Amino acid sequence: MMKKILTIVVLLGIYLVSTGVSYGVFSYVSTPTEQKIVSPEVAKSGDSKLKILLTGPKDFECPLNGAKFTQQEVDLWSKRRPLTVVIENHADSRPQSGLAKADVVYEAVSEGAITRFLAVYYCGTAAYSAEGEYDVGPVRSARTYFLDWASEYGDYPLYNHVGGAGQCSDPTVNVKAKALCQIEKYGWKNKESWSDLDQFSLGFRICRREPDRTGKTVDTEHSMYCGTYALWSTAAKRGLTNINTNTNKQSSWDVNFKPWLFKDDSPSGEAVSPEFAFWTDYKDYVVKWVYDSQKNAYKRMNGGGVIANDFYYKEDLLAKNVVVQIMKETTNVDEHKHNLYQTIGTGKAVIFQDGKAIAGTWTKKDRQSRTRYYDGTGKEIRFNRGQIWVETIPIEKNLTY
Repeated sequence: MMKKILTIVVLLGIYLVSTGVSYGVFSYVSTPTEQKIVSPEVAKSGDSKLKILLTGPKDFECPLNGAKFTQQEVDLWSKRRPLTVVIENHADSRPQSGLAKADVVYEAVSEGAITRFLAVYYCGTAAYSAEGEYDVGPVRSARTYFLDWASEYGDYPLYNHVGGAGQCSDPTVNVKAKALCQIEKYGWKNKESWSDLDQFSLGFRICRREPDRTGKTVDTEHSMYCGTYALWSTAAKRGLTNINTNTNKQSSWDVNFKPWLFKDDSPSGEAVSPEFAFWTDYKDYVVKWVYDSQKNAYKRMNGGGVIANDFYYKEDLLAKNVVVQIMKETTNVDEHKHNLYQTIGTGKAVIFQDGKAIAGTWTKKDRQSRTRYYDGTGKEIRFNRGQIWVETIPIEKNLTY
């Protein structure tokens, strides 16, 4: 009898352990606005990343960069709209957090030869949805040309920043550089379309200062980090998901967005690596993308040949495509030394993919139109599936390859 009881206890214990493990491996916890993935490996302070276990074939194409993802990831991102974040590139801000998981990254000078990024998140961070994970930054202030690129991702794109250049009433800022005024005029602050995610309107749980995040203490302006899940959740509470719930209309993001064209890798056998300076004589901001034939991708080197990496995800920055677009730049347009770029119109571009350089052009009809890229024959570029970096420089001779 005792042996029989022991057998039953052992079997019951095995059952409870196995069911507990299977439940912990992967589960969804529903919230009123979206689903949240719970992982058995919860990130602790100082962890390199939150590990998410997803299953299933990667058969579904990201509309932003053509990379392939699972159905579970599609289910997550399809309830949202793209999130754009201004991330700085001052030497004291490196290594940044979150750039490795952006679908598209734009880079241009903010002022004084120092560049900033506009990182676009949609597919690559879909699974990284644990509330409280502060995984993008340092976040910095708005600039007008970044608004032009953010506008390509819907009528009311989610735009995360920390303040910016020029309220409408500020006489010290050039009218064309007044990013905060433009945000207001575009309707991004209206009650029914409040897509502007200025840190000054957000709570501590969404964005916070971490001056010693990377192990070195930096000035306050280099210490703001925000979480993608928290930002998307804030947008959902404002009625901005894949639809505008305040007006019960489908977002123009879903209706009007026209993806770039994509293709599978086709290595050329060449190994062309682009290098460029945004301004001359500023070595900290010279960029080189080194072609890796094994991965058919480009590794970013920044400021004196230092390999750029992602502090949060502990990954080197790798791009499948690097676009260098030449745009007219006007510097020091006001007493704050703001810059302007001619983002509307057309100009030269060089696209790097598969180890080769493709000389071509860029064109953008208006603020909300997509910038499109063409080769020398006028045929639209097909990008390799994966991360796309768009680099803006003012002078063609600054580029070598």
